[in-house]
Amino acid sequence: MSAPIYLALIHYPVVNKNGQITGSALTNMDLHDIARAGRTFGVKAYYVVTPYEDQQNLAVQITDHWTHGHGGTVNPARKSALERVRVAQTFEAACNDIEAEQGKGVVKVATSANSRCATRSCRQLGQELMIGNTPHVLVFGTAWGLAPEVMDQCDHILEPIQGPGSYNHLSVRSAASIYLDRLING
Repeated sequence: MSAPIYLALIHYPVVNKNGQITGSALTNMDLHDIARAGRTFGVKAYYVVTPYEDQQNLAVQITDHWTHGHGGTVNPARKSALERVRVAQTFEAACNDIEAEQGKGVVKVATSANSRCATRSCRQLGQELMIGNTPHVLVFGTAWGLAPEVMDQCDHILEPIQGPGSYNHLSVRSAASIYLDRLING
């Protein structure tokens, strides 16, 4: 048996380029592309986390178009991906929802581009996921990354994705796809 995997994309609290706590706007590309990656790799649900009511409404409007509207009729594959999207006001609410669904605590795994923070390699976490049945949520930040208060709530911090050079600023949707591939396929 393998552990159920969930995703959470945090829009608040995150940090800006100056390290200040901020919120960020939802993007259509992140919503679609991360949902599609999640569907490809068997993710149970993908949480879009924002306290901003207008952003919550936007996420619902987009997903409704693709799951209940014309978009789902013309593109059933996109519908099956976006059916996994859930909107949560806070990270805690998303975790509570997962725990209620699974009937047990969820292991929270933050992602970061900062290698000094890492507590788990992709190989280690992938092995844990293969042999365990405890739900895990992979936590991604928007803007310039997760705020310290979110990082502090997590049980582990996954190693960053590194290329051959020093540049390390992937889009969150690229990072989500790469992490899922490394965790699921080794």
